[in-house]
Amino acid sequence: MHTAQQTTWRERLEAYYYLCRFDKPIGTELVFWPTMWALWIAAEGVPNFTILMAIVLGTIFMRAAGCAINDFADRKVDGQVERTKNRPLATGVISAKEAVWVFIALIAASACTLLFLPIETFYCALVGLLLAFVYPFMKRYTHLPQVVLGMAFSWGIPMSFTAVGKPLDWTCWMLYFGNLAWTVAYDTQYAITDREYDLKIGVKSTAILFGKYDIEIISLLQAISVLLIGSALYRENLLLPFGLIALLLVIADFIYQWTKTKDRNPERCFWAFRHNRWVGLIIFIGIFLAFL
Repeated sequence: MHTAQQTTWRERLEAYYYLCRFDKPIGTELVFWPTMWALWIAAEGVPNFTILMAIVLGTIFMRAAGCAINDFADRKVDGQVERTKNRPLATGVISAKEAVWVFIALIAASACTLLFLPIETFYCALVGLLLAFVYPFMKRYTHLPQVVLGMAFSWGIPMSFTAVGKPLDWTCWMLYFGNLAWTVAYDTQYAITDREYDLKIGVKSTAILFGKYDIEIISLLQAISVLLIGSALYRENLLLPFGLIALLLVIADFIYQWTKTKDRNPERCFWAFRHNRWVGLIIFIGIFLAFL
């Protein structure tokens, strides 16, 4: 096993790359698409380029920061889980102190993007920072860390509304809670993958809390997400025809996920988690086409 002191600078940079999960963009996509839903709706079409780039870069930086602080929090347990045992902190390639500095650097980079946005977005971002920081530690105290993750992953929605000067109205919050429900659903699929290990090491999750009803509750949460997102689109006159077509495709995708995960096979549950990247994209395409 390497230690942080034994690595070359190239190995260290590669470790930072993996720490931030730049090799696994699925997490960024799952944050990015709902943020784009909100930005397009709030801007009533294609947003200002400066605002768009600030939101896009901020999303990338904050997701990477979240990964860094997550691995810092899990540095003593990741080595006991098959899927995470080769992460940089678990193997000792980089130190816990370095991970904290990476987190701080990424937060600073994200803060720089706020210079191009209204002050209300800055205040909103403080809540997002708090959620990103506390989430990794929740799995030690509650079986609902996926709910905190959903709150964090959805926070780009109110930020997008403030970025274009729109009030945080019913549309904003229906999108927010619809996305939160969807996030809890797919992160429970993710947690099923690690449930065997989590039970051994004492880590909590909704997959453990839901128990034998996990797949059914995932389906219920997916239905709630479609209902809330559909209500938001209806409120903004974006449901017919493209919003409805997008949601019907999403419902079909959720049914397909159920057929793949109903036996609770960990590999298939992880596949379903990753497959959710298409859900966010499909909804965005529906919103994009509705504004043409």
